[in-house]
Amino acid sequence: MSTFSIFGGIGQALSNPQFRLFWIANGTATIGRWVYRTAVMWLAWDLTGSTTWLGAMAFADVFPMIVLSVFAGAISDRIGYARVIKAMQLCYVVVGTGFTLLIFFDVITIWLVLALTICHGIIEAMSTPPRLALVNALVDRKDLSAAVALNSATFNACRIVGPGIAGPLLVMVERGVITADVIFAIATVAFIQFYVVMFFLPAKGAGGEGKISMDLIRDMKEGMAYVWREPGIRFLMVVLGVTGMFIRPFMEMAAGYADLIFGLKAEGLAIIVSSIGAGAMVSSLWLARRGRTEGLTRMTTNSFAFLGVALFLFTLTDEVILAVPLLFCIGYALLVTGTAAQSLIQNAAAPEMRARSVSFFIMLNWGMPAIGALAMGWIASFAGLQVTIAGGAVIALLFWIWSNRAGKSHVEQLEGTGEAKR
Repeated sequence: MSTFSIFGGIGQALSNPQFRLFWIANGTATIGRWVYRTAVMWLAWDLTGSTTWLGAMAFADVFPMIVLSVFAGAISDRIGYARVIKAMQLCYVVVGTGFTLLIFFDVITIWLVLALTICHGIIEAMSTPPRLALVNALVDRKDLSAAVALNSATFNACRIVGPGIAGPLLVMVERGVITADVIFAIATVAFIQFYVVMFFLPAKGAGGEGKISMDLIRDMKEGMAYVWREPGIRFLMVVLGVTGMFIRPFMEMAAGYADLIFGLKAEGLAIIVSSIGAGAMVSSLWLARRGRTEGLTRMTTNSFAFLGVALFLFTLTDEVILAVPLLFCIGYALLVTGTAAQSLIQNAAAPEMRARSVSFFIMLNWGMPAIGALAMGWIASFAGLQVTIAGGAVIALLFWIWSNRAGKSHVEQLEGTGEAKR
C-alpha cells in the first residue's frame, strides 16, 4: 500500500506529481488572495462605514466574472491554460504592489480602492477558468472528482488561514503597531511564488492548439450554445445562479455585519469569514476523500434545504458565539453545492468545451454574487442586514422544492463515466 492510498481520493489526486506542485503553489497564492480580500473589506469599511460601499466594492470585484469569464474560457482553450495563468498572476503582483505603495505613502482613498478592486476583479475573471480547467491536464480522469474537491477544500482551508493571518494583523493596524501596507505586501509575495512555479508546469493537454483571432467570438458563441443545449449542465447553471444571486452575497456584507450586529470590527470579520471557511473546508475534504461522482447531483440540490435553515437561524441571533456553528453549517452547505456542481460540469463536458463550460460555472457561481451584493447592500441600508439576509434564506428553501425534483432527471448525463470525452 502506497503512502498516498490511505487517504483515499485525496491521496490518489496528490500521487500525480504535477498536480501536487500546482496544488501547493496555488494554495499559497490563495492564502494571499484571502489575506488581500479580508484587508480590502476592512479598508473599505474603515474608510466609509457604509454597507452601500461594501456592496459596491463586492460588485466591482466580482462583476467582471460575468463580463469576462466566458471570454477567458474561450481564450484559454485556444492559447493554453498555462499562458493565461502566468500573465494574470503577474497582474496580481502589480495590483498588490499598487495597494502596498498607496498605503505606504498615505494617499489611499475609497476611489483608489475601488479602481484597484476593479482591476483585481478583471484579473480574477481572466485567471480562474484556466486555473480550474488546468486540473484536467494534471491528473488522470479517475482522479478528477477528488482533485476538484481537493482544490475546493484547499480554497476553503485558505479561507480560514488567510483571514486568520489578516485578522490579527488588522488588529495590530487598528492599534497602530503596523500599517496596512504590510498586509498587502504579504499577499503580494504569495502571488509572486505562484507566478514562478507556473514555469515548471507542462502545458501539454491544457489547451493551446489555436491562436488569438476573431474566431474567439465564434468560440464564445459555441460555448454558450453548448451549455444551453446540454440539459444537465443547464440545470446546474440555474442552481448556481440562484445561489449566487440570493445566498452568497451575504458573505460580502461580513464587515458591516460584524460591526453593526456583533459589535466587532476586525475580530468579528475574521471570525465570520473563518467560520464559513471551516465548514466549507470540512465538506470539501469529505468530498475529496469520497472521491467519486455518483450521488453528487442529489447532494447539489439537497444542500439548499440545509443552507436555507442554517442561514435563517443565523439572522435570528446577535451573539457571535451562537453564530459560529451556524456559519460553519452555511459554509458546509455552500461548498457542497459549489464543489459538487463543478465536479459534475467537468465530468459531463466534452474536452474541447471544458474551459468554456467552467467559465459559465465561474460566471454564475462567483459573478452573480456581485449583482446580489449590490442589491443586498442597497436593501440593507433601509431594511437592515438581518432582514435582507433572511429573505435569501427563504428563497433557498423555496428553490429546493423545485430543484430536488428537477435534478433527478439529469443524474445519468451528469454522473456518467463519459470515457469518450477524454
